[in-house]
Amino acid sequence: MKKRLLILGGTGDAAALAARASQIADVEVISSLAGRTQQPLTPKTGTVRIGGFGGATGLAEFLRRSPIDFLIDATHPFAAVISANAAVAAAECHVPHLLLVRQAWEAVESDHWIEVASHSEAARALSGQSQRVFLTIGRQELAEFAGLEAIWFLMRAIDPPAQNTPVPNGQLLLARGPFTLEDERQLLLEYEIDTIVSKNSGGGATYAKIAAARELGIPVVMVQRPPIPDVEQVADVEGAISWLIEQL
Repeated sequence: MKKRLLILGGTGDAAALAARASQIADVEVISSLAGRTQQPLTPKTGTVRIGGFGGATGLAEFLRRSPIDFLIDATHPFAAVISANAAVAAAECHVPHLLLVRQAWEAVESDHWIEVASHSEAARALSGQSQRVFLTIGRQELAEFAGLEAIWFLMRAIDPPAQNTPVPNGQLLLARGPFTLEDERQLLLEYEIDTIVSKNSGGGATYAKIAAARELGIPVVMVQRPPIPDVEQVADVEGAISWLIEQL
């Protein structure tokens, strides 16, 4: 009988992991997407479910009912609540659990980063310092910047914000990475951007904006990652596959 692997996903890493794990003869893959984006990165192999579980309790019930043999959390590095719930549910159900979290970006020479702990702190860092800001944090935290009326924002997100969400003054740009260095450089110049706000998501899909900012001498207000659960973790799909094979 095949072993069931639940992948908590929605990221490019999660889709790649589902494709790789589905090639293992003894593994049945179930991918779970939160359903927060209108066009999610849906794995092309295995079973896909969309929607939340109802917190740690609901996830634990799903692990038992399915039943799930292994759990790999490959959600976004900023999906702190989901990762915390996964750790609690896996421990409660004694399901082997791995966190796949890509390495954070690190500042290099010529980078001008202003590191902050939250989006509200990022908004405070902009006040009185910036005039034209490239806001690349997605749609869910836009309201944190809505009060900065003296600043014009270019806001990039995959989907538009929910109705009645307070949105800063500026322009909304709907796009999904990966983005090229040439395109990001041109974007910054075209819109006369003087500051970027970014999450420290890591990975290569959206790093070009950081490289372009370095070239152009533009400061980056970098929102640092929330704490992650103290569980076994790897930084890439290869590491996750190795872990899964060891479990088998």
